[in-house]
Amino acid sequence: MGRYIVIVLDSFGVGAMEDVPEVRPADRGSNTAFHIIERKPDIKIDTLVELGLMNTIGQETDRLKYSPKANWGKANLGHQGADSFLGHQEIMGTTPPIPLNQAFNDMIEEVERHLKEKGYEVRKEGAEDEPKILVVNDSATVGDNLETDLGQVFNVSACLDLMPFEEVKKLGKAVREVVKVSRVIAFGGEEIDLNDLLNARKVKENKFAGVDAPESGVYNTGYQVIHLGYGIDPEVQIPTILDHENISVTLVGKVGDIVQTTSPHVFLGVDSDDLFDSLISQVKKIDTGFFCLNIQETDLAGHAENVDRYADRLEVSDKRIKELIPLLNEEDILIVTADHGNDPTIGHSQHTREYVPLLIYRKGMEGQEVGIRDNMSDTAATAAEYFQVEAPQHGESYLEKIQNK
Repeated sequence: MGRYIVIVLDSFGVGAMEDVPEVRPADRGSNTAFHIIERKPDIKIDTLVELGLMNTIGQETDRLKYSPKANWGKANLGHQGADSFLGHQEIMGTTPPIPLNQAFNDMIEEVERHLKEKGYEVRKEGAEDEPKILVVNDSATVGDNLETDLGQVFNVSACLDLMPFEEVKKLGKAVREVVKVSRVIAFGGEEIDLNDLLNARKVKENKFAGVDAPESGVYNTGYQVIHLGYGIDPEVQIPTILDHENISVTLVGKVGDIVQTTSPHVFLGVDSDDLFDSLISQVKKIDTGFFCLNIQETDLAGHAENVDRYADRLEVSDKRIKELIPLLNEEDILIVTADHGNDPTIGHSQHTREYVPLLIYRKGMEGQEVGIRDNMSDTAATAAEYFQVEAPQHGESYLEKIQNK
């Protein structure tokens, strides 16, 4: 037993899933990895190719070939759609149930009643003929998230100078108790007041109402956040299971925001090089433990439909993975994967429902295949068997297929 390292190249899908024509027709023909390679034929990702990237895509180019020594497979998305939050919960061992898609005003009366029963002071805010938001204790608002696909997320936005973050988390959990959308995001910032939140209140499609978070200034100073997913119990996910067994857990990047752990080894940020610095630093210090790194800049490039930027972030990641590999021994396992696709060439700027790669490195091991996994939770189940702890809620281990012979 040594180090089990999962690197999530956010949105780095390797081809549309079979159900795409029925469930997400706009994603038909998507293949994030291959389309970037096609448009950037000189891209320098030799490490990823050696680990089996072209094997997972199922196509070669004149320069980038299949790797006969690679240990590889790929996985279906078990969750509905193609979502970073849900994808990471799945990677950690939970396949979330199908959430509702609805406007906050469909639930505003129930949320208001529930919060009042819990002792909060609550009032509605908004013109008579438009959808409303809730104001709670004159310190926070509850409404639609206006920065993602409408109807998927409710926001609890707070002034941390008036409501400490521990109270914001309690408020967020109270909202989570009665709503069934995919996410409730509870967050706050310092040096803002209620007027800043209310001045950033906006209405879209005369149906959705919320606070424009960037405009409110909540991100500017002292920002803190917790993501609360529908049907997600951290107790049955691999980080919490390992926490209870006193096995080290290290989360780096966006994964540290959206996956819960009691571990002190959480490193936030966005810059890819900085995040790899944090991961490599911890790998050098810790001999046994679970590590997960999310590289978010690939996903941001996908949303921007920017092939050049995406390719550049892949080259940075490839270089840093090459730097990481010599630090690993025969006991260690490295898995490079993704959480969905985000094909910048497909004609829209949203995530794409694609298989994700499983590129597996273990010193001295060559030519092993784990096949097409039904669910990304298999990686968490493999970690549980590796550390000899209780299995997570979902997933089937493929550890037997990647044992050193």
